[in-house]
Amino acid sequence: MLSGRIQEAHGYAVIDLEATGSSSRRHRVVELAVVLLGPDLAPQGEFSTLIDPQGPVGPTHIHGIESSHLGGAPRFAGVAARLLALLRGRVLVGHNVGCDRAFLVAEYGRVGLRMPAVPELCTMRLAAAHGPAPYGLSLRACAHALGITDWRPHTALGDARATAGLFAHYVTHPAETGADATAAGADTGLAEQLRLAAEVEWPSTAGLLTGPDALWLRRSNDSALRIVSNVRNESA
Repeated sequence: MLSGRIQEAHGYAVIDLEATGSSSRRHRVVELAVVLLGPDLAPQGEFSTLIDPQGPVGPTHIHGIESSHLGGAPRFAGVAARLLALLRGRVLVGHNVGCDRAFLVAEYGRVGLRMPAVPELCTMRLAAAHGPAPYGLSLRACAHALGITDWRPHTALGDARATAGLFAHYVTHPAETGADATAAGADTGLAEQLRLAAEVEWPSTAGLLTGPDALWLRRSNDSALRIVSNVRNESA
């Protein structure tokens, strides 16, 4: 359940998305997921939905999504308000988080809302700060190096869960020395990121987003969510 406690809490929003292509300006989000963590890294919920990109789905051979899977899937505008509520007040975390954020900025721009600059932490950068990566810095390689194998790559929820696992490891095992120690998330740096995230002024969605709050539709072959992804009927 999306409780008031979750909405009012501060912490981290671990995000991942699948898209119809690599350009945030020309391509669209086709699936997104958010894993919420508290300041102490305790799980607070996870949410996932397919998104109707209003056009071709793009590289099915990568993300596994076909047009036939999108029956009943919401458009981004239908989930934008509730997604904003999930992100509000939190540090944004992702594997190559700048790419994920660029797509979110573009999608929000299309519905007339400017997504504010928020503190970000990138698990790809954190992985690099922890020393040589024998298999590279891809999410799959980083997860494999830490023994994180029980997930489905290139599904938004699977990738978000794996990223959350990486993040928790890097935070509890920070890089020891050098300039990259800050990027690795020393305790003082994390506290400052959380403070800044809590102070970000997010725009109101009132009058900017049209239409009802849509049902979130997860992949039929996703493993069971610990928090139900259909958030329309949850209390705000």
